[in-house]
Amino acid sequence: MSKKYRVAVVGATGAVGHEMRAILAERRFPVSEILPLASERSAGIDLEFGDECVTCKELTRDSFAGVDLALFSAGAAISREYAPIARDAGCVVIDNSSAWRMDPAVPLVVPEVNPDDAEWHKGIIANPNCSTIQMVVALKPLHDEARIVRVVVSTYQAVSGTGAKAITELIRQSDEILEGTAPLIQVYPYQIAFNCLPQIDAFLPDGGTKEEQKMVDETKKIMGDDSIAVSATCVRVPVYNGHSESVNVQFERDLSPERARELLAAAPGVELRDDPANLLYPMPITATGTDPVYVGRIRRDSTIPHGLNLWVVADNVRKGAALNAVQIAELLAERDLIRVPR
Repeated sequence: MSKKYRVAVVGATGAVGHEMRAILAERRFPVSEILPLASERSAGIDLEFGDECVTCKELTRDSFAGVDLALFSAGAAISREYAPIARDAGCVVIDNSSAWRMDPAVPLVVPEVNPDDAEWHKGIIANPNCSTIQMVVALKPLHDEARIVRVVVSTYQAVSGTGAKAITELIRQSDEILEGTAPLIQVYPYQIAFNCLPQIDAFLPDGGTKEEQKMVDETKKIMGDDSIAVSATCVRVPVYNGHSESVNVQFERDLSPERARELLAAAPGVELRDDPANLLYPMPITATGTDPVYVGRIRRDSTIPHGLNLWVVADNVRKGAALNAVQIAELLAERDLIRVPR
């Protein structure tokens, strides 16, 4: 990648924006100039980019003049307003919000799973939901081998998925409870410390939540197979960082645990951690700060034909958001796709 690009990071002062800047620098993405953008109140703040110090600027309608690539991590409302403006200015947008994921004209990309979908972008590419990304990275090699019929997934999602305020609340509530005082509840509808909340995002009329529906819809779009049945239950747990998932998969034909391990050990973006005899399995504390999707506890489900159980863990802020976006950017650069089709 000899060509270099002017890159904007929208929402640069948030947790995901911070991680995007760090990963762009770590992976030596060919940046000629980095442009951190955020709200008016963050304008003027000095931010790190590798060894450099760069000044955050206010996001405006004129921010994208001369910018080649923009990574958005500022929420759906901002993305709906500013992503088309950036695209129309000739900038390719990789958006981390839910705004464009299910738009049929917008590719929803996980580079290890469906890289070719990036080829048909029209200026905006969507980054999937964090819980979906790690699951499909683990499922892709298995689907290619034996074709998935049905997935039942239960998630154990860390508070970092809600943001910095939720991490602070978990720490504070834990201290309050251990000190014998009533915990102050601000971020979630109930205390999160020493508790599990079977609700992520708003409830839908059918009793599911928006987070669960995202896993259903996004999985089918990314895998390119609407026939896959997906049932999801998403739960917030008192863990700082790292999402875990219990994934039950039914295949069209038999797939042994041994063969599944072989496939996963060779799969891009996956690290197999599956040695129960030595108590080796994926955990959030070991996934945090790392790139892979970890898979373990692979075993047959004898209650259904051709069934397997998996335990899947990843850093939700890193692989589940920032890293996947940067990997999309790398994919675009490698294929000379950092240009808006006219």
